Amino acid sequence: MSGMELAPPSYSGSKLQSLARDIKISHTIFAMPWAVFAAFLAAGGWPRAGQLGLIVLCMITARTVAMTANRLLDAKLDAQNPRTARRAIPSGALSPAFVTRVLVLCAAAFITSTAMFLVFYHNRWPLLLSGPVLLFVVAYPLLKKFTRLCHYYLGAALGLAPVCAWIAIRGDLSITPILMAGAVLLWTAGFDIIYACQDYESDVACGVFSVPAKIGIGPALWVSRLTHLTCISLLICIGFCSSPPLGALYFTGVGIAVVLMIVEHSIVGPDDLSKVGLAFFTINGIISLLLGTLGVLDVLVKASSGDVFRNVWK
Repeated sequence: MSGMELAPPSYSGSKLQSLARDIKISHTIFAMPWAVFAAFLAAGGWPRAGQLGLIVLCMITARTVAMTANRLLDAKLDAQNPRTARRAIPSGALSPAFVTRVLVLCAAAFITSTAMFLVFYHNRWPLLLSGPVLLFVVAYPLLKKFTRLCHYYLGAALGLAPVCAWIAIRGDLSITPILMAGAVLLWTAGFDIIYACQDYESDVACGVFSVPAKIGIGPALWVSRLTHLTCISLLICIGFCSSPPLGALYFTGVGIAVVLMIVEHSIVGPDDLSKVGLAFFTINGIISLLLGTLGVLDVLVKASSGDVFRNVWK
């Protein structure tokens, strides 16, 4: 009898593991460091532990909502693409009903988490913006059906991370999180265009709108390079426009990120897409972690220096 009682949780657990693999929970690494970096910038040092914890929870639940919606809305397209046909829904490993239940639960958890900013920190903006944010992040699959700008829309969805984290800490908005959002938008769009190159034939056959499907793989890679070049200019602007301006640690991160972007583009070509996975996940994961970590350390160093300065003049 006890064995029968344990079976359903085990079965549900295996389905959740399957879903986690399918929506690539590890890819949260792309946006999470930007949200944490923005939180430290907004706080001018260490944010409150509760605020930081809620931001992390919001990031995880919002991304899960976005990715489960993506899998549900793209199930038919995924079934037609040899690269994605083995995903959980088209392969039959998970039912649309199960994925929908996870989506609803995560949406509820996200809204509840934003409400905690009002309850504990008297900041109503996260709760007021929770609905529009969820609607924005789940719309990406729809754009692939009618505009080549879908890569930039995906970038804008990830770009919400630093903006929302800033608002969650301060309850207002300034130029710094807007520049961060722009940098994340362009960085994401650039590597998403590279990623879409591997689906060129399937996208053309299925009528999916993407930059490679529209202009070809070679020209699309040049669009990606120009997009990343513009991203680099915004990364530099972030350092100078922050208050106080960021220092050597952050700009060291920017310099290394530039080198990594050059490497990313050098290992992918129109005739060789074998390293797209390395370019997409590994290199960009390092870029995000590097900039986020060095940015946070830079903020903490400046906050510590400011405390010392104030103590001297007391």
